[in-house]
Amino acid sequence: MKVLKFLIVGIFFGIVLVKSEAVSWYRIYEMFRFQSFHMYGIIGTAIASGIIFLQISKKGYIKSIKGTNIVVPKKENGLIRYILGGTIFGLGWALIGACPGPMYILLGTGVWSMLIVIAAAILGTFIYGLLKSKLPH
Repeated sequence: MKVLKFLIVGIFFGIVLVKSEAVSWYRIYEMFRFQSFHMYGIIGTAIASGIIFLQISKKGYIKSIKGTNIVVPKKENGLIRYILGGTIFGLGWALIGACPGPMYILLGTGVWSMLIVIAAAILGTFIYGLLKSKLPH
């Protein structure tokens, strides 16, 4: 039953992203060329609402699904790795035209070439898992 709730929320979220054109390659292309505010508005709204809900949850007004307080662990120091990882993520996003969540949404809308992208993402994650102990963290 719990899985069904997540599936329904995921489907609803996918529909919202498709209807708002957030998964549109053309919108992402416009964003990376600084030609349109559309995607920046969507991302900015997500960041602002995330900050608001995180602050509300810190006050204890929002609880987890189990009724416990939501605790966000502190990040480790390492500005360079976050900048490097974010740059690699952004380059992949710009080249493919989709970040990880919308890859599945685009596949669901019939963009079958996303199968190649998803397979490459899974392979890259697997290779990272193999090399993680050898990489500087």
